[in-house]
Amino acid sequence: MALAIACGETSSSSSSSAIVVIRLVSQTLDSIKHNAAHILANFFSNNILPSSSTAKMCEDRTLHDNVFKEMISDVRDQYRLGTQGLFSDKMMATSYDDDNGGGGDPQAAFSVLDAMFKDSLDRLKTMRENIYVADVDIDRDIVDIMAHPTAIDYTEHVTIIRDLCFEGKLGSALCLRDKMMQLGVFPDVRSHNYLVNALCKSGRMVKADSLIREMLELGPSPNCATYNAFIKGYCVINNVDRALQLFSTMASTGVKPNRVTCNILVHAMCRRGLLSDARKLLRDVLDDHTDFSPCDLITSTILMDGCFKNGEKAQGLAFWHEMDQKETQTDVVAYNVLINGFCLSREIMNAFKSFSDMLKRGLVPDVYTYNTLLTGLCKEGNFHEAGHILSVMSKIGVAPDQISYEIIMQGLCLHGHVEKANQFLQYMLDNSMIPKTHLWNLLIDGYGRHGDLANALSVRRRMSSFNILPNVFTYNALIHAHIKSGRLFYAYSLKQEMILNNVSPDMISYNMLIGAACSLGQIESALHLYNEMLRREHKPDIITYTELMKGHCIKGNMKEAEELFSSIQKSDLLMDNVPLQILIRKYCRIGAPRKALDLHEKWATREK
Repeated sequence: MALAIACGETSSSSSSSAIVVIRLVSQTLDSIKHNAAHILANFFSNNILPSSSTAKMCEDRTLHDNVFKEMISDVRDQYRLGTQGLFSDKMMATSYDDDNGGGGDPQAAFSVLDAMFKDSLDRLKTMRENIYVADVDIDRDIVDIMAHPTAIDYTEHVTIIRDLCFEGKLGSALCLRDKMMQLGVFPDVRSHNYLVNALCKSGRMVKADSLIREMLELGPSPNCATYNAFIKGYCVINNVDRALQLFSTMASTGVKPNRVTCNILVHAMCRRGLLSDARKLLRDVLDDHTDFSPCDLITSTILMDGCFKNGEKAQGLAFWHEMDQKETQTDVVAYNVLINGFCLSREIMNAFKSFSDMLKRGLVPDVYTYNTLLTGLCKEGNFHEAGHILSVMSKIGVAPDQISYEIIMQGLCLHGHVEKANQFLQYMLDNSMIPKTHLWNLLIDGYGRHGDLANALSVRRRMSSFNILPNVFTYNALIHAHIKSGRLFYAYSLKQEMILNNVSPDMISYNMLIGAACSLGQIESALHLYNEMLRREHKPDIITYTELMKGHCIKGNMKEAEELFSSIQKSDLLMDNVPLQILIRKYCRIGAPRKALDLHEKWATREK
């Protein structure tokens, strides 16, 4: 009862006693933490509290000590708490003596801290065990299903396999399916469709093909959705021929393609520029399936997009007018395609007219709509209007994304307005939007191309301050900036830094360094870089050989230059007339016009 009164509780029930115990333990632990800190402070600094404070603290400790002893006595039998040794008279008395300036026993303070740390570790262990138990419970559910599949209905089968596929746990999903089939329970076609779709999305087409073959042999038979997922998987990896083969074999398995099948194939063919083949396929499908609507929104949008991107603006507009005449309900995606078509043909006024028409119809533009308009404006060099669009986006609740800023920053850099592009990057930072690596690269490259090495390096330092790791494009931009400023040694150092940071130099890295070395007549350094490039399994291109030829010509090594020229001609590299011009110009400069004429005749009569 004294325990309850000390805590301000009036109930005498068992549950109230438990709450009281917890509250008193919490209060006592808080007191211990405070006392331990004070003990350590006195131990290390020998500071003495004022007498009034010390008296008050002793009084508080005595009260807590007495109450806690009474609590232990009242609830010992009921709760079996065996912790009273931790707060023994000896330890408390030692603490008091230490506070009063006595010699004190520092071991007591550390004993209290050890007890506190042990309590924390015990609680962490309990938390880990609880987390482990939760994971084990989930695994047990799957194990139970695998051991007793008949106890679960098909809806639950589908849910579990679907969830595993969505979480990327394809191995577990396939294992569950195999175990169920071993026990005579065959998952339905929906479950198999989830598996096929997940396999295709992860690029595991061989396994998806094997699974569909099993479905044909053992059941359940694949349906149209199965083939749609399979066909789309091949289209994603740009194997349209295989996708068309699957489409043609659907009929032999008794599966009728639907509108989705047609749209998948039409979209894939348009992406490859096979616009006429896509139209022919659509006509054939419509002839074979009279139940298909000839003017479907998705199909028409795909064809319209293909026409615009293929330069067939008139045909693209014809699809749009056909939808309009048949009063097809258009959506934001269709308008985005139309606006992009006008922007591609640099008809920015028509693009804005379509944008206005979109608003009149009650459609809400999305970020893709605004990004398309930004692209059109930046191509025209109208950055003032582009900046206005960017500010309007934020006001109407369509937040600009990284692509929005990339479009306008790239346009500014291409037109030489690198400082303005830098202001947009700073605006992103001010609004807690960390630019991705390629946006920093745009600025570094922009400053480098205009010979402003100091600002290029400044952007690189700011990039590091936000923990943005440089990639090969970052280093290539910096290498180019150093070379343009005549600092070849620092460009070489950047190549070494790349290797140390596990960023492999690419063909562009080596070509820039080889070209810079050759321009300075350092042919030995250029050949060293060339050999290093071969060791790193980079295949030299026409630019590599052209730069080496230039280096040999600068040093007067005409024999080596001609040998390289012959090697280029015998190789399968696509050759232009730049290497020939380098040799002819050099021969003319050293007073050997006959040599230059012979080279020109051989080039003119070569096999093409």
